Amino acid sequence: MILAAKIVTVFVALLHLYFLWLEMFAWTTKAKKVFRKFPKDLFEPTKAMAANQGLYNGFLAAGLIWALLISDPYWSTYVALFFLGCVLVAGIYGAISVSKRIFYVQGIPALIAIVLWIIANYDKLAYWTF
Repeated sequence: MILAAKIVTVFVALLHLYFLWLEMFAWTTKAKKVFRKFPKDLFEPTKAMAANQGLYNGFLAAGLIWALLISDPYWSTYVALFFLGCVLVAGIYGAISVSKRIFYVQGIPALIAIVLWIIANYDKLAYWTF
């Protein structure tokens, strides 16, 4: 089960690396094809804002990758759950404030990974302090 949790976590990290690239480096080119409902004339004026969002997505990806590189299984789990929780909150907020699609693209994979991490570490739950 831990392998499945790590695979889904890698997927979530890769998604956020893609968001980083799209928002920081391809906002005025490729992003126009991804965000079709966003007015074309607003891509250039919102370039700095999008780059800032991309940077935050990069931090999320970095945290998830870091979680996978930690050798201590407890700390790896805690760090993964923290950053996946951040992704889930961002997905929920995006769904409420922008589009429900954000929850499906960002929130659902994070939620699946969270559930898998918890199942994989169920035997250790007695030691966790929530």
